[in-house]
Amino acid sequence: MASTSPGVHLPAEGTLPPFSGATAWLNSEPVTPEGLRGKVVVADFCTYTCINWLRSLPYVRAWDERYRGDGLVTIGIHTPEFSFERNIDNVRPALDQMRVRYPVAVDNDYAVWNAFANHYWPALYFVDAEGRIRHHRFGEGDYERSEIVIQQLLANAGADVSVGDLVSVDPSGPEVAADWGALNTLETYLGYRQTENLASPGGMDRDVPKVYHAPGHVRHNHWALSGDWTAMAEATVLNEPKGRVAFRFDARDVHLVMGPAAEGKAVPFSVSIDGEPPGAAAGSDVDADGSGELIEPRMYQLIRQQGPITDRLFEIEFLDAGAAVYAFTFG
Repeated sequence: MASTSPGVHLPAEGTLPPFSGATAWLNSEPVTPEGLRGKVVVADFCTYTCINWLRSLPYVRAWDERYRGDGLVTIGIHTPEFSFERNIDNVRPALDQMRVRYPVAVDNDYAVWNAFANHYWPALYFVDAEGRIRHHRFGEGDYERSEIVIQQLLANAGADVSVGDLVSVDPSGPEVAADWGALNTLETYLGYRQTENLASPGGMDRDVPKVYHAPGHVRHNHWALSGDWTAMAEATVLNEPKGRVAFRFDARDVHLVMGPAAEGKAVPFSVSIDGEPPGAAAGSDVDADGSGELIEPRMYQLIRQQGPITDRLFEIEFLDAGAAVYAFTFG
């Protein structure tokens, strides 16, 4: 077993795979393992609508900013979950808005994902100056441990870093950590390939228009459609104005991955919680009166509650046709 400085022991988990399967690069020319020798590398698998990755991003960004001058190279690997995340014209502005300045491999064919035998967003791989993977982290959390690994690997490579002097982050909007103690509702997909807990009578019809109705009471952790929708594998698309989606949830935050079905067509919407405008509970993409606009495909933060968390009914109404809804996530 290889080790870093005294007191910290890390196994060698293999060597850094090539990035040759990337279909494009952002913020950089193509990067190779050979060109990274002598550098400490953090490889971060992401997809820009993933709430779990978004909540880890403040730390990855802060590590890149602090340690870049000490020999750290941060590489994002954008492996898409939804088809619209394969469009580089969607990915580039989204990552730019998130202040991702380090190199990003666009992994539309999952070639880099498979080279790492990866299965998660986010997934962090920590690579020493000799090109060996020495540590990994799947999912959110454990940021202190991850940063100490970075510091130790940099110190082993000869950098003058102060081990234990950790970054401080001040996230906002969807990057704020979840309220795990109050999070009692799980991610729910709205396309027929992965959906569950649909409460609309008659269930979901595949790939054909259908007028859906919400039941008088939506049960805990169930969702319902109202209006004329077409359910497709990834998403459900509104065919006529005034369509609604309701979800009875138990969490601080409500996020919805959604976008216009037709490029360039904005769709206004309105959200409510227990039948009232959200007011102080409005998320970062909604005004206090509940109004918002669907402009590009991404994750929208619709509710962030301030007070005690309990079972609530969330509803979103799209005022025009053409909204495509993909997945709810919570925080």
